[in-house]
Amino acid sequence: MINLLSSSAFYIVNKKLSKILGIEAALLLADLISKNAYFENTKWFFNTENNILRDTTLSAYKQRLALKVLRDYKIIITKRKGTPAKQYFYINHDILMHLISCEEIEQLVVKDLDSKSEKNPTTINKNKEIKINNTHFKIPEFSDVELYCKERKNTIDVANFFNFYESKGWFIGKTKMKDWKACIRTWEARSKSAYVAPQNKESKLDSQLNEYLKGKKLL
Repeated sequence: MINLLSSSAFYIVNKKLSKILGIEAALLLADLISKNAYFENTKWFFNTENNILRDTTLSAYKQRLALKVLRDYKIIITKRKGTPAKQYFYINHDILMHLISCEEIEQLVVKDLDSKSEKNPTTINKNKEIKINNTHFKIPEFSDVELYCKERKNTIDVANFFNFYESKGWFIGKTKMKDWKACIRTWEARSKSAYVAPQNKESKLDSQLNEYLKGKKLL
């Protein structure tokens, strides 16, 4: 199995390992196994970020993320030694083979993710869980909007409000609306602030005429 995974012509990325570790960690592992075979399967061997970048196209940042995953699963142990210091790797073949052959590992991972999803929906991105807002927006009926506006005794044109957001798919810009009642209150506040009491302002011509008459009286 180890000899098969260390083929120098191409990388074989195990599907089960990819699901558990992530594709980038699985790819880094395949590269390290290949490197270990190059050193005739010695216990400790070294590799550099530049070599890994050249062989896998993984950037230094992605290498560090992938290596952290491999360390967390105790598949890879690292240490620095020598002058100048080089990073040496040790592959724990027992844990690696257990992950590949054991069906229970994958089931436990899926079960763990499912239990977390029930509490707080999550999405997996680069081995990190990103929490998603658990709120659910329900599109209101026209009658709901009309009733709420009557309760607030505002002057909002209900048909205008409803048709506007209906045509937008109930989005505000590029963001899905979360609370239509809060949106009505915003429209209400804007309609109040938009009203300006009419003011009696002189036109430019009237102003000039008044100045002329004032000057004439002084003569």
